[in-house]
Parts: sequence; structure tokens; C-alpha cells
Amino acid sequence: MKPVAQVDLTSRELGGAGKAPLVLLHGLLGSGRNWQTAGAGLAEAAGGRNVWALDMRNHGKSPWSDVMTYDAMVSDVVSWLDSQAMDAVDLMGHSMGGKVAMALACRHPERVRSLVVVDIAPKDYLSHGHRAEFAAMNELRLSELQSRGEAELKMEGRVPDWGMRKFLTTNLERGDDGAWRWAVNLPVLTTALPEIESNPLGDEAQFKRPVLLLRGGRSHYVTEDDAGRITEHFPRGRVETITAAGHNPHMETRAEFCAAVGLFLTSNS
Repeated sequence: MKPVAQVDLTSRELGGAGKAPLVLLHGLLGSGRNWQTAGAGLAEAAGGRNVWALDMRNHGKSPWSDVMTYDAMVSDVVSWLDSQAMDAVDLMGHSMGGKVAMALACRHPERVRSLVVVDIAPKDYLSHGHRAEFAAMNELRLSELQSRGEAELKMEGRVPDWGMRKFLTTNLERGDDGAWRWAVNLPVLTTALPEIESNPLGDEAQFKRPVLLLRGGRSHYVTEDDAGRITEHFPRGRVETITAAGHNPHMETRAEFCAAVGLFLTSNS
């Protein structure tokens, strides 16, 4: 892994105390805030584990950087673990965060007791992309914007899904001058899309401890054909499907999601 300038990640503690830590990594355009409610459920379902959610670089309250690579994101998380004196943790990542988690587990297996990957596979996602969403965000004239609701309406042509528009506009915030601004580093993330959509695992990458990949039954991110890729990198990995969920099972089917993760973690303690 190439040396990169590390970013000191912002974190939030979501529940549990005195137990093995569970560290959560959010997806593209998300933040640790996305895990606020699910985090408490996970702490309870996983036998009181101390749950932490991180903001990745260029997201949430973490610092911005011109570098947005998987090498950099893995380095940031390892640095955060060091700062918290966490030798080994249970690690969970969703979407982009799932790729970071997979890469970290394969590169630093001594830091990960078990791995949970949420609705993402170790492959390129160039055909999925987020090009329409990013185009809609970049087209907004923030200086003329009056409200998040107005932003949602302006994005409707490129982003027909109401829930996705709601999610995108959670990244809008008002500055001290009252003007709207993006809470994410939109220019850097836009430029980095090919990297973010790529597979961070090399052919020889492996992690031999327990792995659960939870996919949404209504999502197209993890297909039946991905099973071979998963077992190739994760010999002790298994795939479970939450039938009613889409790409965000931790939000859409929270109780079932927390129960599945809790059972996996407690059975592999």
C-alpha cells in the first residue's frame, strides 16, 4: 500500500460499553450519522458490543483531502484504531465502506476479528455508478437555493427516486453566512468516482476469519454470480439475503438487519 497523508477521522459512539468494539464504515455520500439508530440496535443485538461509527475522509465532520483512494481510506481507519488503542475489532462496512472494510481485513487481518459487509461485493461497479446523482448535485446553483425541498425538486429530472433525492440533500447544510453548501467534498468525490467504483482487492487478497455478507433482496449490488468472488477472497464467508431490503438494509429493515448481524457476531465471539 502506497504511503498517503492520513486524515484524523471523526467518530461517534453509538452504544454498548466494556465489550469488544464494533466499528461501522458508511457508504458514499453518507456519514456516521446514518448509523445512529441502527448502532444502538446493533449494540444490544450483539451482546453489548461497544459500537462506533466513523465519518470517512471528505464526508460528514471528517477533514477534506484531495486524495480519495482506498489506500488512503484504509490508512485512515487503521490510524483511528491506533488512536483508540483498539488492537482488533469487529468491522462492518456498507457499500463504499464495505469495500474499505474488505481491503482493510485483507491487508491487516490482525486488526479484524470478524467482518460484516453490507450489500457490496469485491468487484468493479462501473455499470452501476452514481453519475446521475453526482451530475444533479453539481448542477445545483447553491447561491440561488432557498431550501432542501427546492433542491429535491431541481434534481428530480436526473434522480427520479424520491428516497435518493432525500438522501442526497442530507448533505446540504447552511454555512455561518446562511448560504447553502455541501457537507461533502463534492469536487474531489466527483473526480474520484472511477476509483470509488473499482474493486480494491487484488487477485491474491484473502481474509480467513469469519465474514458475513448481507445483501438486500431488492438490490442489484450483489448477484448470485458474486458468490465465487466472495469465497475466493473470504474462505469462511457466507452470504445472507434480507428479502425485503434494498441497498440500505440497516435503514429499510433495521430489526431484521440487527438480528442477523447480532447472531453472526455472538456466534463468532
